[in-house]
Amino acid sequence: MDLLVGSLILRPYVFLFLAAFVVAGVRDLGWARTLLFGGIVWPIAWLAEFASTRIGIPFGLYHYTGLTRGRELYIADVPFFDSLSFTFLAYASLCLARRALAARPASLGATALLAGLLMMMLDIVIDPIAVRGDRWFLGRIFYYPDGGVYFGVPLSNFAGWWLVGAVAVAAYAMCAGPPAVHGRPATGIALYYAVLGFNLAVAGWIGEWWVLAAGLALHAALAGVLWMMARRTPEPGVLDTRGMQRA
Repeated sequence: MDLLVGSLILRPYVFLFLAAFVVAGVRDLGWARTLLFGGIVWPIAWLAEFASTRIGIPFGLYHYTGLTRGRELYIADVPFFDSLSFTFLAYASLCLARRALAARPASLGATALLAGLLMMMLDIVIDPIAVRGDRWFLGRIFYYPDGGVYFGVPLSNFAGWWLVGAVAVAAYAMCAGPPAVHGRPATGIALYYAVLGFNLAVAGWIGEWWVLAAGLALHAALAGVLWMMARRTPEPGVLDTRGMQRA
């Protein structure tokens, strides 16, 4: 319990986003599928982080510093709430993918790949800010021993995020099964842009203007593409057993 309280003190924004995920998920998918989503995504994310800190797959090799041990909950060498964050990131990305693809039939693979891409696009802002955690209240919790070409982050990290996001969403969609859920992803989409806005705000706060500019430019271009995909889209309808929308 002390470690959970310590985690809350260290990462209050994570708890807020998790609470938003629960509210959005229950309204969209219902309690059972929201719990299923978290129960599938979190182990996949934790395993990916565990493997990456040892063999560099799929995110590239990085290490947690362990400076917060005794102050927050760890599972092996991975802070619990780091891997748990993937649940709301993947859900928000899936909601945006559903909205973009709602106008046309889309396979499970296409939906999962787009959701993974959208989660990776969040990380183009999240990771460059996180590796500078010593300059804000996150703290220096991890590092890449060899650095990276994108503001200190290796490109393999982004490929890993895409892969993990796609696999997690596909695994959830395959496990959810019937019946179809009459869900509306609007709150999840709002969560996506809340996470993005928070990280862009931190970039500006610590004076990382190039990270801020790159994030704004890339997401402006992404928003344009998504708008073109969805501009003739009817209101999202039924989330089928493959995680897609039916009009």
